[in-house]
Amino acid sequence: MDGAQDDTRNRTRLMEEVRRAWLVMKLRGPGQVQFWFIALVLGIAAGGAAVLFRLGIDLIQRLAYGTTDPNRLHSFVTGLHWSQVLVVPILGGLVVGLILNRFVSDSRVRSVADVIEGAALRDGRVSFREGLASAAASLLTLGTGGSSGREGPVVHIAAMLSTWICVRIRADGVTGRDLLGCAVAAAVSASFNAPIAGALFALEVVLRHFAVHAFAPIVIASVAGTVVSRLALGDVTEFVIDRENALAFYVELPAFLILGLICGLIAVVLMRSIFWADNLGSRLQYRFRIPAFLRPAGAGALLGLMAIWFPHIIGVGYETTVTALTGGLLLHEALIFAVLKIAAVAITIGGRMGGGVFSPSLMVGALTGLAFGIIATGLFPTVSGEGTLYALAGMGAVAAAVMGAPISTTLIVFELTGDWQTGLAVMVAVSMSTALASRLVEHSYFLHQLERRGVHLAAGPQVYLLGTFVAGNVMRPMSDPRAAAEKVCRDMIAAGIFVDAKATLDQAMPIFERGAHPFIPVVVTQKGEPPALQGALFQVDALRAFNRALSARAAEEHS
Repeated sequence: MDGAQDDTRNRTRLMEEVRRAWLVMKLRGPGQVQFWFIALVLGIAAGGAAVLFRLGIDLIQRLAYGTTDPNRLHSFVTGLHWSQVLVVPILGGLVVGLILNRFVSDSRVRSVADVIEGAALRDGRVSFREGLASAAASLLTLGTGGSSGREGPVVHIAAMLSTWICVRIRADGVTGRDLLGCAVAAAVSASFNAPIAGALFALEVVLRHFAVHAFAPIVIASVAGTVVSRLALGDVTEFVIDRENALAFYVELPAFLILGLICGLIAVVLMRSIFWADNLGSRLQYRFRIPAFLRPAGAGALLGLMAIWFPHIIGVGYETTVTALTGGLLLHEALIFAVLKIAAVAITIGGRMGGGVFSPSLMVGALTGLAFGIIATGLFPTVSGEGTLYALAGMGAVAAAVMGAPISTTLIVFELTGDWQTGLAVMVAVSMSTALASRLVEHSYFLHQLERRGVHLAAGPQVYLLGTFVAGNVMRPMSDPRAAAEKVCRDMIAAGIFVDAKATLDQAMPIFERGAHPFIPVVVTQKGEPPALQGALFQVDALRAFNRALSARAAEEHS
C-alpha cells in the first residue's frame, strides 16, 4: 500500500514539475517556446512583406517602362524614346513628394537609420504613419527609376510589423528589440535570399550586439523569411557568376589590401556625396522657396536627364552589377559608371526620394573592383588570378564600409553570388575598407545619418542612454519629503540655473559638471510667463537612473 502511495506521490510530483516547466517555457520571455512561435510568425510576415515589396517594384517598372524583365531594365530603357526616360522619374518624384509632404513631418523617408534609433531609444518601436508613407514613397522611387536600393524600405516595413506585435503584447524593451531583430532578419533574408547574412545583419547593424538569448529566435525568423522568398521567387542566387574565380593566393593578397583601402575611400566618397547633396538640396530649397513636395520631382528630372545617355543608373542596378562581376565592361566603362552611379545615388537620396544604399554600394563596389582588377591583372599578368575576383571583393568592400557591417556584408556577398571559394580575398578587402572608412565617417552611413540629426548612437550606450531619461520623470517633486528647499530652488532659478521638465539628462548633466550644485530646479516654462517650479533633479538620482539603465543594457547584451 505504501509503495502504491509513493508511486502516486511521485507521479503527482512529476506532473507538477512538468507543469511548472511548461509555464516557465510559456511565460518567461524571449528564450522560450511562445516567443519562438511569435518569431516564426513574424518571420513569415516580414518575409512576405519583402517579397510583395519586390514584386511591387517589378509591377511599377512594367507599367512605367513597359519592360518584361525588371532584371534587365537598363537594356530595355536603351530602346525607349528619350521623352519617356525623362518624364517617368519626374512623375514618380512628384508623387513621392506629395506623399511625403502630406504624411511625413519632415518630408524625409524613414529607413534603416530610423530602425536602429528605434532599437536603441524606443524599445524596438518605429512610427507607423511615417513608415507607411515612406514605404509607398520608396516603392514609387524604385519603380520609376530612382537610383537606390530596396533593403532600407523592407527593413523599415519589417520593423513596423514587429512594432505592431510589440504594442499588442505590451512587450518590454528587451522583448521589443528581439522582435525587431527577428523582423529585420527575415526581411533581409527574404529580400536577398541570404538567411545567414540576414540573421547577422539584424544583430550586427540593428541591435548592435550578439547576445545569445536573441540568436535562436532571430535565426528562426531569418530562415522563415528565406523559405517564403524561395517559395515565391525560387531558390536562386541574386547574381549568377558563370566563370570560376582563381586566386594566385599569397602573392596576390597585397593587391586586395590595396583594393580594400581604395574601396574604403570610395565608400566615404559615396556617403559624403549623399550628405553633400542633401545639404545642397536643403539650401536651394530654402533660398528659392521651393515647395517641399517639388524637391523629389527635381531630383527625378536630373535622374531622367542622366538616364537618357546612361540608363545604367536606372533603378537598383543589378544588371550592371552582374556585368561587372562577369567582366563584361571595359576599364573606362567601369570608371564612368561608378562615378555616375555615385552621383545618381546622391541625387536620389539627397533629393528626398526613397530607397536604401546597400544595393547601390554593391554596384559601385563591383565597378570599382573590376576597374582595379583590370589594371592589376594587366600590370602583373603572371602572378594575378581572375580579374573578376576583384569585382567580387570590391563589391563586398564598399558595401561593408557603407553599412559598417563587415561580418554580415561578407556573408551577404557570398550568398548573393554563391561563390564561397574566394573568401580570403573578400575578407581582406572588407577588413581594410571598413577600418579606413570608420575613421573618416561615424562608423557607418546609418550612424552618421543619426549623428547629423543629433542622435549620438555611434559613441555607445554610455552616451546615448542619458537621452532616454526626461528630467521631469527623474526629479523629486516639491511634495516629496526629500525635496530640495524651495527658497534655494527659487534663488537658483533667479540666477538662471534650472532645467526644463521636458529636458533629458544629457542636457542636465553638463549643468552639474559646470557647478557644485547637488541638485537643479526643474521648471515648466510657458510663453510670456516666468518659469514655474515643479521640483528638483538631484545628481545622485540622475546617476542612479543612468547606472541602472546602463547595467540593464549590459545584461541584455551579454545574456
